[in-house]
Amino acid sequence: MKNIVIVISGGGSNMEAIVRAAQQERWEERHGARIAAVVSNRPDAGGLARARALGVATEVVDHRGFASREAFDDALAAALDRHTPALVALAGFMRILTPGFVARYAGRMVNIHPSLLPAFPGLHTHRRAIEAGCRVAGATVHRVTAELDHGPILEQSVVPVLPGDTPDALAARVLAQEHALYPRAIRALLREPA
Repeated sequence: MKNIVIVISGGGSNMEAIVRAAQQERWEERHGARIAAVVSNRPDAGGLARARALGVATEVVDHRGFASREAFDDALAAALDRHTPALVALAGFMRILTPGFVARYAGRMVNIHPSLLPAFPGLHTHRRAIEAGCRVAGATVHRVTAELDHGPILEQSVVPVLPGDTPDALAARVLAQEHALYPRAIRALLREPA
């Protein structure tokens, strides 16, 4: 069985989209894959309750309890490794990971980013796209590498930037696309030969 562990920091809407797709499309039966756990660095993350409501095990590794980024990453890795992940899916995880952590999960960690990478890595993507005069924006699922938001692109979804768009309005349209994009990208990975 291929275990998928989803890592979150907030509300967990992308996590929920992945879990619902896995359940509705019977990934266990069709792909030999299951959502093994949802792990958060924030004990108050709304996505934890969402995951539990969907029947998924949850765990918290509060980053505030560690003296260094490396110490936190070691504890997070220990939590992930308890579930023997074939795939780690970062879904709204708002921490920069150390190179050692990224190397540990090389080739089996993915992330979703709210821009059409390589454009606008990092934060404030929607504001930056509007300010740059972009006619389209979107989201990207990519493999995680040590360079922030620069890993190989797996899937993208394009969203038009409308006249008079605000960052919040654009973000809402992009997020709606993310909910279809991320499960689709993971499904494609599950079809790849081991």
